Amino acid sequence: MDNNDILIRLRYALEIKNKEMAEIFKLGGEEVSVPEVIQILTKTDEDDENSNQILCTNTMLDSFLNGLIVFKRGPKPGQPDSPAPTPFNRENVNNLLLKKVKIALSLTTEDMIDLFAGAGIRVTKGELGALLRKEGHKNYMECGDKFARNFLKGLAIRYRG
Repeated sequence: MDNNDILIRLRYALEIKNKEMAEIFKLGGEEVSVPEVIQILTKTDEDDENSNQILCTNTMLDSFLNGLIVFKRGPKPGQPDSPAPTPFNRENVNNLLLKKVKIALSLTTEDMIDLFAGAGIRVTKGELGALLRKEGHKNYMECGDKFARNFLKGLAIRYRG
C-alpha cells in the first residue's frame, strides 16, 4: 500500500473534503493546494506515464498526519504552529499511521481493537501494543499492509456506517 492509497482510504473513512485536506496539510507544515490534493487522491495505473498524479512522499504523509492531529484536537499549548516532521523510513509508515490516527481521533486501545474486529481481524492488546511501540524497542513489531488496510477499513465502517 503506497502513501497515496493511505490518504485516499483515510479521506474516505473520515469523510474529509478536498478543501479540508489542503487545510490539514497546511496545519502539518506542507503547502498543498486543492487542485494538488485532487491530483494526490487520483488513482491511476502504474503503467500510465501520462498521469497527472502527484506521488505522496513520506514527508508529505507525515505532515498530513501531524496536521490531522491539530485539525481534530487543536494545537498543542506552547508548541510552534507546525510540528517538526518525524524521521521515518518506508518500513514504519504503517506504524506511524496507527499511532497518529489513534492520537488524532483520541482512540483507546479498546477502540482500536474494536476497529480491527469490525474489519474481521482479531488483534490482542499485546499485539497492538507492539505495533504502537517506538522502533528499536525490543517488543516493537512492524505493521504490515494488511493490518493498516484493515485498520482503515474499520475506521470506514465505524465513521461511515
